[in-house]
Amino acid sequence: MSHIGIVGGGIIGLCSAYYLHKAGHHVTLFDQAPIADGCSFGNAGMIVPSHIIPLAQPGMIAKGMRWMLKSTSPFYVKPRLNADLLRWGWLFYRHSTPEHVAYSIPVLRDLSLLSKRLYQDLAANGDLNFEWQERGLLMLYKTASAEHEMVEEADVANRAGIEAQILTEQQVQDLEPNTRVDVRGGILFPGDAHLNPNELIRSLVLYLRKEGVTILENHTVTGFGKTSARVTSVQTSQGDYPVDTVVIAGGAWSPVIAQQLELRLSLQGGKGYSFMLRNVANNIRVPAIMLEARATATPMGSDLRFAGTLEVAGTDMTVNMNRVRGIVQSINQYYPDIPVDMPVVDTVWRGLRPCSPDGLPYIGRTERYDNVVLATGHGMMGLSLGPATGKLVSELVDGPADSMEISAFRPDRFA
Repeated sequence: MSHIGIVGGGIIGLCSAYYLHKAGHHVTLFDQAPIADGCSFGNAGMIVPSHIIPLAQPGMIAKGMRWMLKSTSPFYVKPRLNADLLRWGWLFYRHSTPEHVAYSIPVLRDLSLLSKRLYQDLAANGDLNFEWQERGLLMLYKTASAEHEMVEEADVANRAGIEAQILTEQQVQDLEPNTRVDVRGGILFPGDAHLNPNELIRSLVLYLRKEGVTILENHTVTGFGKTSARVTSVQTSQGDYPVDTVVIAGGAWSPVIAQQLELRLSLQGGKGYSFMLRNVANNIRVPAIMLEARATATPMGSDLRFAGTLEVAGTDMTVNMNRVRGIVQSINQYYPDIPVDMPVVDTVWRGLRPCSPDGLPYIGRTERYDNVVLATGHGMMGLSLGPATGKLVSELVDGPADSMEISAFRPDRFA
């Protein structure tokens, strides 16, 4: 039995711990903060095999530039003179091509479908409880331009083997009998699903601890013990821990951790916000993305979680209430019978999504070390891709990954 050290207690780290434990390894997981503070906890909770087009795509830079001119827009890059940000932006620009989109679609599809199958297994095997629901996903639009964009995206999805149905306004309304929906139309992805991320994280932590996995919260990783091409220990603020293999799953903080191993990882934190409405009398049934607003709505029992925005601001964790205001203002344009007031700042959750410049995660071994595996850079799809990534990590520790081809995710691709 080998000893695996996992740096990072988000959904990727926890899923890696789950599958490594199942494979018979002794696992210690390190996180710099309490697990419940991580990005996975306040996630929108959507499992989205429909999301096969990477963030780096034609037209995204121009669209982002327009959004940046409005304080409540869904996208923002905090201006700062930073070499890593400039490099990330240049790589993003280089990958915003039709060729890159065509290259990315099949690998993102396969990773997402693998993850959904694993979630179905987890929901059935009794290890975890996380309110799994397979009701699909609605992409709602109010304008002709958004309709045109989404009809094209639905065609791309259908050609890739992901079912997408174009719905009229009335067909959208028929799916939501309890509340009024004010839209031009929508796209239904019936193969998508959703869950309660709070319950998933709690359930994973409880299960792993019960099974003997060591979870060390408030343990900031300060360095690594190394011998030639191997890492021998994880050094933390609370002491050093010998390991046989290290998994870097630090989310938006992964570049800082990787730098301690002399690895350069191009990745930026994309801050997002969420807040809850409790005991909603006229709740929605199907999770939705409000396209023009780039905001989401997910039913979680009797509650309703709204989330949105992508604010590229490094590891800044302050709450920008203008971004939250943009989410609030958009909701009643789509769901006029669900009253939403501006939340107070203390009730707004925020988290950092680790965004790679090409929209593909980093999953794989590094060339520099024999016993280091990276698992990060999932952007806004960390929760959706968590089980698949954890399964691949467990396979990589024991040998080659055999669940799917993962060369597109190699960590050294920008070295």
